[in-house]
Amino acid sequence: MIFNTHPVPERHSKYIEAIFHYEHFIPDHSVERVVPTGHLFLIFELDGMERNTFDNETLKPNASFTRVWVSGMHKKYISISAHRDSEMFVVQFKGHGAYPYFHFPIQEINDKVIAAEEILGSEILELHKELKETTGKADKFSLAEKWLDSRFQDSKQPSEELVKVIEALRKEPVGKHDEITQSYPNTQKHLIDQFKKYAGLTPKYYQRILRFNEIFQQMKTEQSVSWAQIAYQCGFSDQSHFIKEFKHFSGFNPEKFIQQNYNPDEPNFFPLDREG
Repeated sequence: MIFNTHPVPERHSKYIEAIFHYEHFIPDHSVERVVPTGHLFLIFELDGMERNTFDNETLKPNASFTRVWVSGMHKKYISISAHRDSEMFVVQFKGHGAYPYFHFPIQEINDKVIAAEEILGSEILELHKELKETTGKADKFSLAEKWLDSRFQDSKQPSEELVKVIEALRKEPVGKHDEITQSYPNTQKHLIDQFKKYAGLTPKYYQRILRFNEIFQQMKTEQSVSWAQIAYQCGFSDQSHFIKEFKHFSGFNPEKFIQQNYNPDEPNFFPLDREG
């Protein structure tokens, strides 16, 4: 696979985590599980292949997508298709970052994958066409920057106080999260309302997603995993509570997950049918 990343321009770096393009992806599976990271994604297919989402239990297709779509804030894992020799262009928004570009409360697309033109209009299809027709990698990134510039509205920016809380939650360990949310200078109800508007989720649910991803990081870096220790460090009441939470966000039992030995370079994508 050829993977190209683009430094996010400073004017957008407060709201966008990454902009990247990949091609010639050759997976050894056709269905994969995606676990939530607390980001929102704008995804362009540049290969002409239809994508599917699947029912998490039956793995039967429940929706199809072409050209460009948005994956909103998800409260648990989703199942999507993987395709051979695929090419994609992706804008990854930070937890609080999509509202200045989308112009509507992010909670409206929680747990949804939706055709981008339904919320961004026909202009996003024009950008898709330009990205597909443009061969130069730098030119593709330049087109995306111009679109982001055109969509950004100063009046839609979150307050500095909200950004400070969200960024601190992502940077600091789970044990400090309650202290961080309590530091918000307005009421906790106001914080909840602002979180829903800009990040889609409540502060508590957003913290749960961050805690889950912190567990993932520990599992990747530690040679032997003590579930009891992880449960304690991450503030779970007991080991059974930790296992239930892990299953909720990933669909996996922690022990079985370790045994699968998934690719550490793709920490949030997990094959479900390698034989397929």
